[in-house]
Amino acid sequence: MLKAVILIGGPQKGTRFRPLSFEVPKPLFPVAGVPMLQHHIEACSKVPNLKEILLIGYYQPNEALSRFLVTAQQEFKVAIRYLQEFSALGTGGGIYHFRDQILSGGPQAFFVMNADVCCAFPLLQMLEFQKKHEETHRYIMLGTTANRTQSLNYGCIVAKADTQEVLHYVEKPGTFVSDIINCGIYLFSPSIFEHIAEVFKRNQQDLQLSEENSSWQRTEVIRLEQDIFTALAGRGQLYVYKTDGFWSQIKSAGSAIYASRLYLDQYHVTHPERLAHNKAGAPVILGNVYVHPTANVDPTAVVSISL
Repeated sequence: MLKAVILIGGPQKGTRFRPLSFEVPKPLFPVAGVPMLQHHIEACSKVPNLKEILLIGYYQPNEALSRFLVTAQQEFKVAIRYLQEFSALGTGGGIYHFRDQILSGGPQAFFVMNADVCCAFPLLQMLEFQKKHEETHRYIMLGTTANRTQSLNYGCIVAKADTQEVLHYVEKPGTFVSDIINCGIYLFSPSIFEHIAEVFKRNQQDLQLSEENSSWQRTEVIRLEQDIFTALAGRGQLYVYKTDGFWSQIKSAGSAIYASRLYLDQYHVTHPERLAHNKAGAPVILGNVYVHPTANVDPTAVVSISL
């Protein structure tokens, strides 16, 4: 049995996404015609034996999120729950805080995905990559290539050429390290929590030695990238699956437009029914265009994503 965790952040995050996030939470903002999160959930629903999707974040429960969860469960026939953090706990702290819920039912492995990424979600390929090397490949990162300048904005992975073992990991380095970057999508076996527990205990010890005992929440703030991957690199347990498919972060309003374009380019294969088509007496459609069913477009209009 498998599970998936999607890290959706909270209202204090994603400030670069304003003003788009003023009206709707960032994870629910439409990208290529559907909520950003729906692309992740749809990909998870296609993984055999994936029984549950857990959303972890620190948004207050609200009507929009509840309505989306009900609709998504009905459409994709998979259990989906939202687990609310009491504060921002980091990419590792959130899954550690809710480890009992993740491990409930005894999953053999679980995916962890950042909500603000756009890609083809090669989850089945990541599973196959792990199964081929089950004894050693406990933890899989999805990676892709970037040019030297772009790579400085992401987590950089130095991998062994023949096995793809991660030998070195640096989050947003000051100088060039590698052209393989972290895509923010992972496949973990449950033993990952043993490594996160080590960091948690170390944080507790550091806090006890510190005079600032008011910051008790710091023990639970754990970052997968800096605290876990950096430590696991070179120990024969962390591997990278490199994808040639499209990938992009969705950090700003402008990047949401670019992400929509990437998804729309795939809709000919994945969702042709979502693309607008030319009809007599209707607007002229140039390229890959999505028109919301409630939208009224003048029949003399020319609609194109590239205009």
